[in-house]
Amino acid sequence: MYQAQFTVFKPLVLGLLLASGCVQAQLSSPLPPGSSKPAAGKAAPAPAPLGTIDLPAGQGAGVHGANSPFAPLSPRNDVLAWSTLTDVKTKNEKNRILPVFTAGQLALNDKTQRIQGFMMPLEPGERQRHFLLSSVPLTCSFCLPGGPESMVEVRTKTPVKYSMEPVVVEGRLQVLSDDPHGLYYRINDAVAVK
Repeated sequence: MYQAQFTVFKPLVLGLLLASGCVQAQLSSPLPPGSSKPAAGKAAPAPAPLGTIDLPAGQGAGVHGANSPFAPLSPRNDVLAWSTLTDVKTKNEKNRILPVFTAGQLALNDKTQRIQGFMMPLEPGERQRHFLLSSVPLTCSFCLPGGPESMVEVRTKTPVKYSMEPVVVEGRLQVLSDDPHGLYYRINDAVAVK
């Protein structure tokens, strides 16, 4: 029963990824960039209206909300930096938004890479074989944390236990120039790494 319901839901999730490249990035926090938490007794500033946030559409690693209960990713020297993956430009072609990768990003194609991020399950259950790895945590079940360049689709050799804490996976990275679901990156044959 759950599998049938999820099969219907899965295209919606992937469709949202595609759509995320077409709209302005949204904050996962009601505070606009650069603002701090209000002092005690003062009202929080109103969120910036959509379209006024100074981020290009579908660009960047996502915004880690100031009120997020999750800590940002800890720096690691043994993983591919999200800044390398998110430095993508886009082009409009036949009513579609397609990525324009740098030479450095294209050089990563079909090479074994290690990536750290937050899991976004695409299957029901505690153990995941297919999920998205995001550069920032998902703090709202209806909001994507960033554009498609801030996520990597992961397909594993063996199931990985779901965690709300950051995970590290290693596998063969694909750089996707024209994915039908709007994804920019995929890791196949991934394994969990500590």
